[in-house]
Amino acid sequence: MQHRTVADLMTHDVVRARHDTPFKEIVELLAANGITAVPVVDEMDHPLGVVSEADLLRKCSAQNDPSSRTSLPHLETWERAKAEGATAGELMSAPAVCARPEWTAVEAARLMALRNIKRLPVVDEADRLEGIVSRGDLLRIFLRRDDAIRDEITQDVLRLTLHLAPSEVTAEVHEGKVTLEGSVEASSLIPIIERLCRNVDGVVSVSAHISCRNVSRTAPANK
Repeated sequence: MQHRTVADLMTHDVVRARHDTPFKEIVELLAANGITAVPVVDEMDHPLGVVSEADLLRKCSAQNDPSSRTSLPHLETWERAKAEGATAGELMSAPAVCARPEWTAVEAARLMALRNIKRLPVVDEADRLEGIVSRGDLLRIFLRRDDAIRDEITQDVLRLTLHLAPSEVTAEVHEGKVTLEGSVEASSLIPIIERLCRNVDGVVSVSAHISCRNVSRTAPANK
C-alpha cells in the first residue's frame, strides 16, 4: 500500500511571475491561463512567494466607496500596505510555503490545512520550482475507480500486509465506500483492518462487518 505522491498529482507546467511583474500583467496571467494564483520566483527559479486573486482583490477592497450601502470593517494596516502594491514582490504572500515531489498527498494536505493555504509550490533538491499542487489536485485521489480501490485493499492490505486468506475477509467498494465482511481469529485484528483500509487513497468510508471466530466461552459455574 502506497499513497500517491505530490509528483503524481502536481501540475508540472507552472505559470510564473517575477518579483517585478506588474499588477496588470499578473491579472492577465491568471485570466489567460484559467488559474487563481502564480508563484513568484527569482532569477534562479527559487519560489519567493505566491500572488493569488485574494492578494490582488485588496486593490479593489481598499478603494473608497461613498455610495456603499453596507457597513463593513476597514482593512487593517498591513492589508492597506498590500493594496498599494504595484508589483508581484509587493503583492505576494511570502515566504513561499513549499512541498517536495516525493511527499505523499497526506503530507501535502496536512501542511495546507495547518497553514490554511490552497496551493503549494513544489521544489526540487536545489529549491528550484518544479511544479505546483493545489487542493483540487489532492482531491483527485477520490476520483479513483472503485475496482482499483478494491484491488488495493484485497491484495495489498488483506493479503500481503495482514496475510488473510480470501475466504476470511472480502471487500466491496461503491463510490469510495468500503464494505468489509468475514471473520478473523482475533478481535484485536478488526480495528487494524479498518484503519489500514481507511488509509488507502480514494476511500471515503469503511463499514466493517467482521466477526471473531475465536470467542472464548466462560464455563458455567459449579452449583
